[in-house]
Amino acid sequence: MDQQPFDRKDAALVLSHILFAFGALLLGGIAGMLQGMVRGGTITLPAGIGYYELLTAHGVLMALIFTTYFIIGFLYSGVAKSLGGTLLPASRKMGWAGFILMSVGTALGTVMILLGKATVLYTFYAPLKASPWFYIALALVIVGSWFSGIGIIQSYRHWRKLHQGRMSPLFSFMAVVTMLMWMIATIGVAATVLLQFIPWSFGWVDTIQVMVSRTLFWYFGHPLVYFWLLPAYMCWYVVIPKIIGGRIFSDALARLSFLLFLLFSIPVGFHHQLMEPGISPLWKYIQVVLTFMVVIPSLMTAFSLFATFETTGRAKGAKGLFGWLKVLPWKDVRFFAPFMGMLIFIPAGAGGIINASNQMNAVVHNTLWVTGHFHLTVASSVALTFFGIAYWLIPALTNRVLTPAVNRLGIIQTIIWMVGMFFMSGSMHTVGLLGSPRRTAYTTYQDHTDAVLWMPYHVAMAIGGIILFAGVLLLMFNIVCLLRAPKGYTEYPLGETAETAEPTPKLFERWGVWVGVLVVLILFAYTIPFTEMLNNTGPGSKPWVTW
Repeated sequence: MDQQPFDRKDAALVLSHILFAFGALLLGGIAGMLQGMVRGGTITLPAGIGYYELLTAHGVLMALIFTTYFIIGFLYSGVAKSLGGTLLPASRKMGWAGFILMSVGTALGTVMILLGKATVLYTFYAPLKASPWFYIALALVIVGSWFSGIGIIQSYRHWRKLHQGRMSPLFSFMAVVTMLMWMIATIGVAATVLLQFIPWSFGWVDTIQVMVSRTLFWYFGHPLVYFWLLPAYMCWYVVIPKIIGGRIFSDALARLSFLLFLLFSIPVGFHHQLMEPGISPLWKYIQVVLTFMVVIPSLMTAFSLFATFETTGRAKGAKGLFGWLKVLPWKDVRFFAPFMGMLIFIPAGAGGIINASNQMNAVVHNTLWVTGHFHLTVASSVALTFFGIAYWLIPALTNRVLTPAVNRLGIIQTIIWMVGMFFMSGSMHTVGLLGSPRRTAYTTYQDHTDAVLWMPYHVAMAIGGIILFAGVLLLMFNIVCLLRAPKGYTEYPLGETAETAEPTPKLFERWGVWVGVLVVLILFAYTIPFTEMLNNTGPGSKPWVTW
C-alpha cells in the first residue's frame, strides 16, 4: 500500500474540493442559524431577506453542495492512494473539469437564491417556479459531478487492466459503487430539470406535469441519502480500523454490503410519495418492501464495525464482555467524531423505518419530525464522519501534522455539534409528533392553542441552531489551524483485511452482473407506474411564484 506524500497535483484537486465544501458549510450554517431563529420567533429578518430564501440556501448549500464537493474530494484522494499513489492525468483533468462546472453552477444558483429568484427550497417542487437560470445551475452541478465520476472510474479501470486477476483495493471498489449510484440516480433529476423545468420556466411550454416531476426527483432523492452515507461507511469500514490499530473484519462482507446498497437504494423513491395521489398502492407497497431491504446491508455494516472494534480490543488484551471499549482511542478526534456519527445513526435509522412505513408516515408526513430525521442522518452521522476525515485528510494533503491542541479542539467541536443537534433534532422530532409542520416560517396561526404549545420547542430548535453554528465556527478555526500546522508526514490511513477473513468472491467485481440486476429492479419498480403517469397526465400546472 502506497504511503508516500500526496502528489502535489492530486493534492491541489482534492484540497480544492474539500475547502469549497467547507465554504458552503459556513454559508449554509449562517442561513440555517438565522432560519432557526426566525422559526423560534426570536428575531425578525431585515427588509429584503426572506425566510424561504434562507431555507432554500440552507438546503442547497448543506445538503447538495457541501456533501457533493466533500464526497468527490474524499473519493479522489482514496482512489489516488489505493491505486498506486497518484491519479491518471486523464482522471485529474476530468476532476478539474467537474470542479469548474460544479463551481459555476453553485455560484449561479446561489446568486439566484439570494436575489429572491429561486425561493423553491432544495426539493424545488413544481408548480413553484424559479428563474430558469437556477435550473441551469442545477444542471451544471449534476453534469460536473458526472465528469468527476468518470474520472474516478477511469483510474479504477486502468488499475484493473494492469492487475488482471487481482481484486481491486477495497476503497477504490467502494468509490466506484458510490459514483455509479450517483450517476444512475441523477439521471432522474437531470431529466426533470432539462426536459420539464427549463422549458417551463423559460415559457416555452405553458404547463408542467407535477406528478412526473416529483417522481423523477424522488427517483434521485432517496439514493441521494446513500450518496451521503456511503462515503461515511467507507471511512467506518476502511479508515477507522487503521486508526484504532486493527484490521478490517471482512473485505467480502464490506463489498457485499455496498453492492446491496447499490441495488436497493434507487428503486424506492415512492416511499417519499406515500401520501401523494396518482400512484397505485401496489407500487407504493413494492417500493416500501425494497426500501426495507436496505436494512440488511445496514445491519451487516453494524456487525462488521463492532466486530472490528472487539477483535482489535481483544488483540490489545481487553478482558470481559465490554472490556474492548476501554482500549479504543477516545481522545483521538479521527476516531471520536466518526464513532459518534455511528452511534447517532442508530436512532436515525430507526426514524427512517418509521418514515418508510405507510401508516406511521401518515402521522409524521410534512411535519418537523421528518426534518429532525434527516438532521440526524446527513447533519449528524454523515457530517461528524466528514469532520473526522478532515482532521487527517487536510494534513495528509498539505504535508502537515495534526497537533494535540487541534485534536483537543476537534473533540470539543464534536461535542458542541452533538449538544446542538440534541436540542435541535430532539425538539424537531417531538414537536413533529405534536403536528408542527415543516417548511413554514414563524406563525402562531392566530394564537391557536396547538400552535402556541409548539413555541417552546421552536425556541429550543433555535438554541440548538445557535450551538451548531458555534460548532461550525470552531470547525472553521480548526481548519485554518490545520492549514498552518507544523510541517510533517501524515499517513493516509487505509486499513488492511484481517488474515482470518474469508476470501472475496471474484463475482463481486463482475460489474455487468450488478448493474444489470439494478437496471432490472429499476424497470420493475418504475416502468408500469411511470407509464400510467404519462398516459394520464391531466392538464398540467401553470407556474406559480408565491414570494
